Amino acid sequence: MDRALASALLRTAEEEAVRNGAQVMRLDTRADLVEARALYAKHGYQEVEPYGERLYADHWLVKNFPAARRV
Repeated sequence: MDRALASALLRTAEEEAVRNGAQVMRLDTRADLVEARALYAKHGYQEVEPYGERLYADHWLVKNFPAARRV
């Protein structure tokens, strides 16, 4: 996937989450998806301890949304 398109899709998902009242976005991904992990890091996601059991998840990430951004 084109990097610009991937960034745009992630931003759109975040904007929709905020519009729906989300205060945090949680993601998980596999270890072999290096590009996905780089994309998430670029957009401010921080790796955290596992928050659930997922068959194909090796990395768990979280991004908190600033209060001013919430609608």
